[in-house]
Amino acid sequence: MLARRSLFPAFRRFSSSSIAMTSSTRFTPAKRVSKFDQDVWSIFTPLAAETKAINLGQGFMNFGPPAVVQEAAKEAIDRVEANQYSHPRGRPRLRQALAASYSPEFGRELDPESEILVTAGANEAMFATFAAYLDEGSEVICMEPFFDQYIPNITMNGGVPVFVPLRAPADAATRTISSHEWRLDIDELKSKITPRTKMIVINTPHNPIGKVFDEDELRAIGNVAEEHNLIILTDEVYDRLYYPPLTKFPRIATMDNFWDRTITVGSGGKSFAATGWRVGWLIGPAHLIQYSFAAQTRVVFCVNSPCQEAVAAGLEASMTQPIFQDQVDAYLRKRAKLAKAFDDLGLPYTLPQGAYYILVNTSKIKYPKDYDFPDILHQRGNDFKMCYWMTKEIGVTSIPPSEFVSKDHWSVVEDFARFAYCKTDDVLDEAVERLQALKKYIQ
Repeated sequence: MLARRSLFPAFRRFSSSSIAMTSSTRFTPAKRVSKFDQDVWSIFTPLAAETKAINLGQGFMNFGPPAVVQEAAKEAIDRVEANQYSHPRGRPRLRQALAASYSPEFGRELDPESEILVTAGANEAMFATFAAYLDEGSEVICMEPFFDQYIPNITMNGGVPVFVPLRAPADAATRTISSHEWRLDIDELKSKITPRTKMIVINTPHNPIGKVFDEDELRAIGNVAEEHNLIILTDEVYDRLYYPPLTKFPRIATMDNFWDRTITVGSGGKSFAATGWRVGWLIGPAHLIQYSFAAQTRVVFCVNSPCQEAVAAGLEASMTQPIFQDQVDAYLRKRAKLAKAFDDLGLPYTLPQGAYYILVNTSKIKYPKDYDFPDILHQRGNDFKMCYWMTKEIGVTSIPPSEFVSKDHWSVVEDFARFAYCKTDDVLDEAVERLQALKKYIQ
């Protein structure tokens, strides 16, 4: 058994008191960062590595981008101008490719000069937008579970996150459900609106649930935003990855008059299996994009030049080649492989409509009552213990979704674990084989 110290060398709250142990108290950190807890990634990624577990926790691919994208990146490196500063709005080739690819998706001719902004990944796109629109005390409605970076992005810009949970049906512990069955209570959403509310954040396809919000759901959210004059920030980084029977991805920006108040977030990393390149974008009306641009210019100034060229090449190729359809077909096979493993074990799960995560209901799994957990896990949701135990004893890492909800709502997701299937078949096959060891713990 590995020593606890080697697995968790930095398990502590990043506070001024802890820093004072190793440096002078005059180096006190800003309040905006001093209260951050250690995040789930810095817990489970090292744990997976040290225990040699199959890591189905973090949503990174262990395979490369399409050949056309890789080749374009290599060619860009050989061009002097592609290694220098890019236009702060993004390289013209990429903005034009985005306009060509997304204009049909949005049902309007997008202006690459004013309605598209290339960003340093989707995360920075959202940070810049929060910086552009939040004042001290501005409130942002976030639907739970949320991608964990939303919260520090909001608070570091003076905002206050306000939470509204998506809830699974009451019988989710006894049957496999569709991600569409996780529902938002629109009346609960309305009850969270105050005079300080500035923005609503949507994530579709949703991480970690895999839910694709339908038009009725989006329209109901949009009507609330319209009634209270709120900005809609819609995180659509998995927009190229949705599954049959869906034949079209619903976008709130295309509905009614919501375009005028909606900023859409996209991701080259998610679209082309290049998460480390940090190339994303914003699409929206010029009157909204201009302030995200103003903030971004003071944050990163411009974005990775060679990788912009490569993402542009991928988008150009996707208009004549079935790159995205091939990707969907491949992920459908991966989803089926992992889902069958949980079917065989008799564990219910949420079948995703989009993205590449399966939320498994773990309430039937009973680990030993006297199992020795690190003290830090006693301060987190019960799903942290389940995922820790599975990593150590089963050899497969998943992510506890309570990381993606406020403490008041841990109970909504504490019986789930998130498994990512954005992996090669050999990795998934090994994970499936290891998961069979769960049988003796299922009651």
